[in-house]
Amino acid sequence: MSDRISLLGVRATGYHGVLADEKRDGQEFVVDVVLHVDLAPAGTTDDLALTINYAEVGADVVRRIEGPSLDLIESLAEQVAADALARDGVRAVEVTVHKPSAPVGVPFGDVAVTITRTRAVPVVIALGANLGDATGTLQSAIDDLGGALHEVRRAPFVSTEPVGGPDQPRYTNTVVVATTPLAPHELLARLHAVEARYGRVREVRWGARTLDLDLVQYGDPTAGTDVVSDEPSLTLPHPRAHERGFVLQPWSRVDPRAVLRVGERVVPVAELLAAIDTSDIEEA
Repeated sequence: MSDRISLLGVRATGYHGVLADEKRDGQEFVVDVVLHVDLAPAGTTDDLALTINYAEVGADVVRRIEGPSLDLIESLAEQVAADALARDGVRAVEVTVHKPSAPVGVPFGDVAVTITRTRAVPVVIALGANLGDATGTLQSAIDDLGGALHEVRRAPFVSTEPVGGPDQPRYTNTVVVATTPLAPHELLARLHAVEARYGRVREVRWGARTLDLDLVQYGDPTAGTDVVSDEPSLTLPHPRAHERGFVLQPWSRVDPRAVLRVGERVVPVAELLAAIDTSDIEEA
């Protein structure tokens, strides 16, 4: 990721440090923030909504500097980084906190700490195919997602009967549990791009397909950080995942403690799985 927005030299007075006079009298802190984002959507559309409001980022930085006293500027840097990563579209952030009046005891020009943090949102993706070398296609698709997914764990492949649609071969399915630095719309676009690369077309509902990649869940329902959306272009969590054995069974195998939001409830996947018929699911 080479696109960046840099906000440098944000200044405010804070009361951070371990010494009593630092906490009493305060001093100036200077913060640099470098946001790693995809600027192509904003650049091609000239749409302010598709970029980062750096005035708001600066206000966040000042709020942290002027906020409750901390002993370490490392802690201040972590707070600033967390604020930045909470913004949609920010994939990674580099934060430098300068303390130019630090009580070093010797002549010096500056004292600073720099940290780099990357967005790591937990996601669940269901994969299926029933044309050609289905197992090989699914594994290749996972590999092709590349930097879109980190800490990837893949469930064993299973074979299942098609759900609805015309007569067609059995499906090979699996589930991937991972983290991503991408926003939901960005990740979904990557999934669709990989599907297209393998010849996926959407002409017949529930028809046979070379590759199907479904974004089942984005975020952590247990922590209340999962994205819930009913937009036509982004429905989260997946509206039928809770009743699909070919999703729940492999998912429970790769993550036995997995949970899924169903309406207002957060339900263990194992509980959902126990309530449905899985007799057609076989090892692939």
